[in-house]
Amino acid sequence: MKYLTKVFSCALCFSFLSLTAQESVSKSNSTYHKTEGKKSIVNSTATSKNHQTLLAVMKATDLEELLDHAGPFTVFAPSDLAFQKISGKTVEYLLHPENRKELKDLLTYHIVAGQITASKILKAMCRGKGKATFTTVQGDIITATMKGIDIILNDSFGNTATIVVADSKQRNGVIHEIDSVILPGKI
Repeated sequence: MKYLTKVFSCALCFSFLSLTAQESVSKSNSTYHKTEGKKSIVNSTATSKNHQTLLAVMKATDLEELLDHAGPFTVFAPSDLAFQKISGKTVEYLLHPENRKELKDLLTYHIVAGQITASKILKAMCRGKGKATFTTVQGDIITATMKGIDIILNDSFGNTATIVVADSKQRNGVIHEIDSVILPGKI
């Protein structure tokens, strides 16, 4: 009986979280289109008006080729406004060739191997009692939690980012637009 109660509770939690997260995500505007499936992550980023900084970072770190052909990947894509909110070193500073490793660490911290949709994140949170962790391509962990109806990503320094647009499916993965930059280390 305990097992059935636990299964029912998790199913109920997942249903509620799925509906509320979908509602939250569908309300926001994005330049990524949910049906872009024929484009790559790089192509969609290049055509997005709100992700030119992310595109510049992809080019500066030589990850443009990888994110154009390989995959699948899940990219938590900070908008241009999100990059402007970085405290400490500026993006212009990070784009200098001598800072390439630091910039690459920053970008790869926003990428997870595999195609992780919002529903998979929610399922993992149900299994993890409200928390899910994912290992980034950079090698560190990001944690997903819920705040109200929003999926929140947390880095190890206490920085948070909200997924504002989920599940932009690409031919080589999925893009989730986020409102802040999460950091693999102190920048």
